[in-house]
Order: sequence, then C-alpha cells, then structure tokens
Amino acid sequence: MASREAPAVAAAADKVGRYRWVICALLFAATAINYVDRQMIGVLKSTISGELGWSETTYADVIFWFQAAYAIGYLTFGKLVDWVGARIGYSVAFVIWTLGHTLCGFVGSAFQFSVARFILGIGESGNFPAGLKAVTEWFPARERALATGIFNAGANVGAVVTPLLVPAITIAFGWRMAFIVTGAASLVWLVAWVALYRRPRESTKLSAGELAYIESDMPDPVRKIGWLKLLGYRETWAYALGKFLIDPVWWLFLFWTPDFLAKTYHLDLVSFGPPLIVIYLISDLGSVAGGWSSSRLMKRGFTANAARKWTMLACAILVTPIFFAQYVDNLWLAVAIVGLATAAHQAFSANLYTIPSDMFPRAAVGSVVGIGGTVGAIGGMMMAKFTGYILEATGSYTIIFAVAGSVYLLAVAVVHLLSPRLARVDSI
Repeated sequence: MASREAPAVAAAADKVGRYRWVICALLFAATAINYVDRQMIGVLKSTISGELGWSETTYADVIFWFQAAYAIGYLTFGKLVDWVGARIGYSVAFVIWTLGHTLCGFVGSAFQFSVARFILGIGESGNFPAGLKAVTEWFPARERALATGIFNAGANVGAVVTPLLVPAITIAFGWRMAFIVTGAASLVWLVAWVALYRRPRESTKLSAGELAYIESDMPDPVRKIGWLKLLGYRETWAYALGKFLIDPVWWLFLFWTPDFLAKTYHLDLVSFGPPLIVIYLISDLGSVAGGWSSSRLMKRGFTANAARKWTMLACAILVTPIFFAQYVDNLWLAVAIVGLATAAHQAFSANLYTIPSDMFPRAAVGSVVGIGGTVGAIGGMMMAKFTGYILEATGSYTIIFAVAGSVYLLAVAVVHLLSPRLARVDSI
C-alpha cells in the first residue's frame, strides 16, 4: 500500500508549495555558521598554539571544555526548545554562541580561551535540537530525513568556508580579528530567522495545501514530557548510545584533520586549505545522499526501520578505510579516504538524527535529541583527552584512526539491539 501511495503523495507535495524548504534553507545557513565558528580553532591550531605556547594536551583541554559545555547545553536546549519552540530557542542559542565565538578574539591565555569556548559550546549545543524541532514542525515524516540531511550539510559548507576565509583574514589582520569579523557578520542570519520563522499554522506565507501536507501524519497528543521519564526508554538509549559512539569521531575529524594534514604532509595555514575544502565538499554530498537514500527507500515501500538501518550499515562500512589514511604517501589519496569517511559519517548522522522523530511524539523530540547530544558530547570529551594523550605520547594517529574506523559498525549494532523495529513509543 505504501509503495502505491508514494508517487501520488510526492506529486501532491509538488503542487501544494515549497515554503517549507525556505525554512530548511535557514536551518542550513545557521548550521554553516555554527561550523565556521566551531572549526576555526582547528584551522588556527598551529598559529594559536605557537603564539600562546600550547602543547598537544593544552589544545585537547581547550577542546574538552568546549565539549563539556556542549554536553551541558545540549540537554538544556533540548528541553528549552520543546518548551518555548524553535523560533525563540534557536535565537537564544545563536546569541550565546556568537558571543562566545567573538570573545575568542580577545583572550590571552589557555584558561581564558577555555572560558570563551565554554560559552561557545553552550550556545552551539542549541543548533541541532532547535533545527530538528523545526524539521519536525515543518516536514511530514517521509521528508524529514531528506530535510535533515540538507540542513546538516550546512556543517560541511561551514567547514569548506572556514579554510577559505579564515587564513585570508588571519594573514591580513591576525587570528584575533578572524574571530571578531566572522562573529559580527553572522548576525545577519539572526535578523532573517526572527523575521521569517513561525510555526506552520502561524505562518502567513504557507498555502492551505502545503499546511495540510505538512500535517498529513497522524497528529500527536499535545503534552509536556519530562526528560527524566525519557531516560527509562530503551528507544532513548538507542539514539543516545549511537551518538556516544559516532559523535567523538566527527569531533576528531573537525578539530584534528588540519593538524593531521599539516604534520603528515607538511602543509601550512594556506596550503592545507584546498585539501580541507575537498574533504568537506565530499562530506556535503554524503549528508544529502544519506537523507535522500533512506527517504527514497521509504518511498519504494521500505519501513522507516529498514530504510534507516540499511543506510546506516552501508555508511558504517564506508568509514572503515580511514585506518589506512596515515599510511598513504600521496596527499590527495589520503584526502579521498578522509573525505569518504566524513561523508559516510554525515550520511549516517542524518539518519540517526531522524530516529527520535520516528519513535517519539513531537513533544518529546527536542528532549530526546538533547539527551543524545549530551551523551555524544561526553563521548567527545573522552575522545579529546584520548587524542591529546596519544599524540603527546606517540605522535601517531594509528590507534586513533583504528577506533574511528570501527565504532560505526558497533553503533548500528547497538541501535538495532535496543530498538529492533524503531517502533513508536505510545506509552508516554
């Protein structure tokens, strides 16, 4: 039945309007800004470390405090977004993270940098709970993985823009001005968000047909759900433990890839820009492809359970070659291997992010996402300490990449064991 209805539903979606994709574009832009602000420390690692006298473990400690804040803030913002909605919740998060990002241009020690990055982490933790809440409000279930994949691709656009923009500003005006300029410029997004975002039923720009399409799923009961109660569900932990396993690897790619390329292939602030750009362009394709793949499988009659898990399994297999990146003499072959791994991560993540909306009512989605983000950030804190220690002790990425190449397969197994059918939780 589902497969026969799918073409008719898709055709109806084309006719009723596409304003929901304007909302998706705003989410994409915010995520791009989020990742420019987040990744700048990785691009500037050598420059800042040289000026401020940081060791590998000092840099890891700064990353640790960002992720500690991310763990705290993710849980808080998940609940806040469920309470006040995506419009206000996203605005608050954006203001906080822009403040923390800009303050990085005024600090003079590792401790002060850690404080600024802590503020950044608190604010940035609100990006995905608010974004996923907006997707849940604005898209029916059959389109959520695609919409999530598209806005999640903003992470890779931000990661592409950073090595293009930041070295140029740094060379011309210094690394401090790079933080200040990018922080001030990003405020344009906040104006657009406040002006354009409303819930679908509150929007004057939405046709009646598109509103009906957005609301075509069975309605969820409107009620508040405490996150402590959600901790008692296996479905919550299916998502959270998946995040615990894969998020630290993404943090590794984000904060240490410039360092890996610089040390292995003797690149500097300018020359590692093109390899990073290629890596994150490949990642962008992965993010969209991962969302498209599971959405396509569902349109062909697969259940959400089968579509999400088969896609994640394929992605987990594609990450495994990362172990060999350090043994490759050719820079661009290494770039291809790392790019494949980051693309597979983004495709995997786009589907994992969609799982809470598959299993929980809308009123609980932000909280479940917040719990998962917190658990994932705790894993990231552990990875930061682990990476700093291993690099300080061995100077090699061998053990680090062995971990990165194996945890995705474990994540698929954990998700399947805890939620074999991705069944809806009806007992809340």
